[in-house]
Amino acid sequence: MRILLIGEYSRLHNSLKEGLTALGHDVTIVGNGDGFKNFPVDINIDATTSKKGFMNLFRQAVWRVFKFDFAKIETGLRFYFHLPKLRDYDVVQLVSETPFQTVLPLEIYLLKKLKRQNKKQFVLASGVDVPFVNALTNGKFRYSMLDPYLADKSRIAEYRHLLAYFEKRYRQHHREVYEIVNGAIATDLDYAIAMNGNPKYIGLIPNPVNVAKIPYEENTVRDKVVIFHGINRWNYFKKGSGFFEKALAEIATKYGDKVEIITAETLPYDEYIKVYKRAHILLDQIYAVDQGYNALEGMARGKVVFTGAEKEFQEHYNLSEKVAINALPDVAQILNELSFLIENPTEIDAIGKRARAFVEKEHDFLKIAAEYVAKWTEY
Repeated sequence: MRILLIGEYSRLHNSLKEGLTALGHDVTIVGNGDGFKNFPVDINIDATTSKKGFMNLFRQAVWRVFKFDFAKIETGLRFYFHLPKLRDYDVVQLVSETPFQTVLPLEIYLLKKLKRQNKKQFVLASGVDVPFVNALTNGKFRYSMLDPYLADKSRIAEYRHLLAYFEKRYRQHHREVYEIVNGAIATDLDYAIAMNGNPKYIGLIPNPVNVAKIPYEENTVRDKVVIFHGINRWNYFKKGSGFFEKALAEIATKYGDKVEIITAETLPYDEYIKVYKRAHILLDQIYAVDQGYNALEGMARGKVVFTGAEKEFQEHYNLSEKVAINALPDVAQILNELSFLIENPTEIDAIGKRARAFVEKEHDFLKIAAEYVAKWTEY
């Protein structure tokens, strides 16, 4: 198959490409590298001109006054000029409803043109979109990333992107995208729950992880228990970072020199990996049912990851023992889970080994790539 993957999100399409290529398929990724994470792409449509020098200063001024980022237009135009050569693919897969991250009229124009000059087109439910924000407000989740905003509307700066999906223009865009795709695929249980009942939903395929590139690292505690908390300030409340920070402050007081706490903010992906390699425990996110890619990579390395691991996750994968720690929006719960691990360090090693085995079994990139090919062929 000739396969075109549009957009990137937490290395999902890179890992999928590695699996598809190993299976003999011809794969091209188009995208902007997922912002500061800077993941590899074959065709880069990042708005580099708008993000440099004087143009960037002007762009920031426009944003402050009008809340409009004209870099989005550059991104869309960059893709437009690549369109003539992006034809006759067997499958086009969009990482989201807005994979180009341009203005909506241009976004749907490009998607429709892309559909006309290729065969099949699919969209992933892999992040914030209309079905997901609907699920946040209609009771499908016991708690959600929207809760911090509902508790304090002054946090709107972080939520502006999410709240946009309640607007009429995004809902119209969603309808138009779903009219032209062959199907929508969820990448973890959070999005599967949100998509349940949608007529275009064709199933869940877990995130692919290239375990061959991620060595298992022995997670035996010989001295201090090392805890790593990576903070992305753009998603501070949505990830529940405040709960982690409060729990870590209490851990530092309670255990002193028995622990080492590393906190790093908004690092590029490669630097993030280097920093967390020394850790026994990773604090990932709170408002989740299932794991995203960052958590899965940590689990593959044998780390104990605090993330989404709800009962729906346990039941879906038929797990009887922990492969990750389900992190709740509750400082006391996080504190208790961390305290147990610090006081029972052999559990850190045991959970880490189970975590690696779980990722190898359920998220292997070759297995997942084959599942995508089967799904694309079926629909």
